[in-house]
Amino acid sequence: MGTIDKTPQEYQKLIKKHQLTDSKVKNFFSAYLIGGLICLLGQVIINVLISTGIPKDNAGSYATISLIFIGGLLTGLGVYDEIAQFAGAGTIVPITGFANAIVSPAIESRQEGYILGLGANIYSIAGPVLTYGMLSAFLIGLFKLLL
Repeated sequence: MGTIDKTPQEYQKLIKKHQLTDSKVKNFFSAYLIGGLICLLGQVIINVLISTGIPKDNAGSYATISLIFIGGLLTGLGVYDEIAQFAGAGTIVPITGFANAIVSPAIESRQEGYILGLGANIYSIAGPVLTYGMLSAFLIGLFKLLL
């Protein structure tokens, strides 16, 4: 008996039988764990930089740059996607997720050429975030200026 001969109820049972179950509790803890480890890495970088005499404000900037570099490098090596499969949103929220959102489309588009491929698609994921971030900053600044 093929899938065409099944009633809608039988077909739904078949789908549920083969459908992957997704544990929200497991997803929560894995995202929390990996996101926390990324933030811990950032804090370790800051502490190491401060211990070498770099001012705290500069250390934060250098840590941000370092995390963006690490996220981009891991994306280029294909490791970040593996981590994201396990961690889900735990890799999207930190700054490393931004690096991944820039590097991934660049890697996918590079064979189409530098202009129409890479140049046109590099901000396809992060572009709306940047656009609305700048718009929000402008509106808040305008609001603050007027009040």
